[in-house]
Amino acid sequence: MPSPKKPFRINIGFIAHEEIGRSHDFPFEFDKIVLGDDLELRNLDGIVNIGRTPQGLVLQADFSAETTVMCVRCLQDFDQELDWSFTELYAFDKRSETESELILPEDGHIDLAEMIREYALLEVPISPICKPDCQGLCAECGQNLNEKDCGHKPIEPDSPFAKLKDLLN
Repeated sequence: MPSPKKPFRINIGFIAHEEIGRSHDFPFEFDKIVLGDDLELRNLDGIVNIGRTPQGLVLQADFSAETTVMCVRCLQDFDQELDWSFTELYAFDKRSETESELILPEDGHIDLAEMIREYALLEVPISPICKPDCQGLCAECGQNLNEKDCGHKPIEPDSPFAKLKDLLN
């Protein structure tokens, strides 16, 4: 049973003593959870499968959740769905260590919170847009053009080639 203070800390030490090929599922489900100062996830649902290999314990995870992000066009907050998967190996010793440098702790407990947070952050879009036809803000007055039209015309580009645009008509 996970601790309320460390909900992603699990005991995997017993799997290390099982035969090669054995695996166990660890489901996770939270209505709301905060991972670090910069990530709040809602409706988090996931499963972690941990299996025994000759080199160590392989962890395969699939998660989905929602988070709030700000649209880069209209600056309104909206819910963004996230889906992510990852695979990591917790090696038994330095010889089997991978790029991630994860080694099975002696106490057999691992805390997946930081790993889940990092992979979730990779799924957040760099430039999130609330809807494909978002019109953004008026460059002159700042009105959200999705709510109402302020009547301002788009600013004409200040370019020596701007007059050539008239030749297309």
